[in-house]
Amino acid sequence: MWDYNEKVMDHFLHPRNVGEIANPDGVGEVGNVSCGDALKLTFKLDENGKIADVKFKTFGCASAIASSSALTELVKGKTLEEAAKITNKEIVALLGELPEEKLHCSVMGMEALQAAIANYKGETAADAGDEHDGYVVCKCFGVTDVKIRRVIRENHIKTVEEVTNYCKAGGACSSCLDEIQKILDSELNQKKQENSAPAGEGFSTWPVVKKVVKVQEVIDREILPLLEKDGGSMELIDIVGSAVRVRLQGRCSGCPSAGVTLKNLVEDKLREFVSPEILVESV
Repeated sequence: MWDYNEKVMDHFLHPRNVGEIANPDGVGEVGNVSCGDALKLTFKLDENGKIADVKFKTFGCASAIASSSALTELVKGKTLEEAAKITNKEIVALLGELPEEKLHCSVMGMEALQAAIANYKGETAADAGDEHDGYVVCKCFGVTDVKIRRVIRENHIKTVEEVTNYCKAGGACSSCLDEIQKILDSELNQKKQENSAPAGEGFSTWPVVKKVVKVQEVIDREILPLLEKDGGSMELIDIVGSAVRVRLQGRCSGCPSAGVTLKNLVEDKLREFVSPEILVESV
């Protein structure tokens, strides 16, 4: 029995937006029932181009249902451009946390959203992402090398076990584990070379005023709206070198999942929009 927190159980037992929209503007289907997980997402836009309604049907475990439910809550009221920026980390952050072995459920939700947006734009699955790109590494779950590389980069993965947790590759017969390790080694070596290569002006050398302005801008635009949806908030306290010191507030203060929120939401957003050097610390 998995140890789920109250938020995950709430979204599992009382899922939001279950069903299928008639005559939807966008439809996204990912996964496969034979592999144990499948998700269908449909949405309808309003006259302003924002997602007015969104529904899902899923075949899967409690994590799959909870992740799909949380995703629908995240995208409602957003434009397609805003919704397209939502990542699996934000789904996990909204739920508080997921067992490591179930993180692939949050990835499936993100991929269903991307597929639905691509469908609205008249794009094919290959245009939308990497589901059919590259060569198949894991034949049991149909996972390609391109998808594995993307999952490694987006989630800062360092072990084969984490790869399996995020995309299920290697989770059945295990015959592809050696190939996954080769891909992982390649990605880690590339990242090491990038980090050791001469670079331009690093974040740690920026003037303090520039750091504060850029970091606060991203906090206000990308992070606070997500925290406030769950009754939380955050305050920028100080920036020393590459360390951004913040204080979680509201319902986020003292939350058992505060560390997950700082890593999977706050730090990742600041690294994406400000600098990959940033490390977030709680005070």
